[in-house]
Amino acid sequence: MNLDVFIAGFGGQGVLLLGNLLACASIREGRNVSYFPAYGVEKRGGAATCTVVISDAEVGSPVVGRPQAAILLNQASVEKYFERIRPGGFALINSSLMEAPAPACAQVEVLAIAMNEVALEVGDARLVNMVAAGAWAKKTGAVQLSSLEQALREVLPERNHRFIPLNVEAMKRGAAFVTS
Repeated sequence: MNLDVFIAGFGGQGVLLLGNLLACASIREGRNVSYFPAYGVEKRGGAATCTVVISDAEVGSPVVGRPQAAILLNQASVEKYFERIRPGGFALINSSLMEAPAPACAQVEVLAIAMNEVALEVGDARLVNMVAAGAWAKKTGAVQLSSLEQALREVLPERNHRFIPLNVEAMKRGAAFVTS
C-alpha cells in the first residue's frame, strides 16, 4: 500500500489534528508514515494544510505535488487545491462551507458531506475533522476506525480524553456516508 492524502482548511478546523490522527493510527497498524503540517501565522482563520503519506514501504518524501486523495474543508481550499488531485483520485469535501456545488470531474471521485451539520448533530461544531476522518478511513480502507479511536488517546491531550466518545461518534457518522 502507498497512499497519500492532502488535507486543507482554515485554522481552527482541526486540519493538523486530523493529519496527526491519520498518521498515528497508521503507525499503530504497522505502516510507515510521513506527516507534513503547514500553517499560516494566524492562530485561527488562516490557512492550514498537511500531507500524510502512508506506505508499507519506506516513505521517500513527505512532499506530494499531486495527491491521490484530498480532504478539503472549505471553499478556498477547494478552489486552490482541487485541481491538484491526481486523475483517478478521491476528494472529500465539506459541503457545509461551499458557496457553489462541489466540483464535478470525471477523473476525480467526489464525496461531499455537510460536515458542519453532522458535527452539530453529534453535539459539537469542532468535530468536523472527525467526520472527515471517518469518511476518509471508510472510503480508502487505509486505516481502521478502531485504530483511529485508539490513536485519539495519543494525539489528544489527556484533559480532552472525556471528548473521545463524541469524536468516535462523529467518525462513525462520517463513515456512514460511504456506500462503496
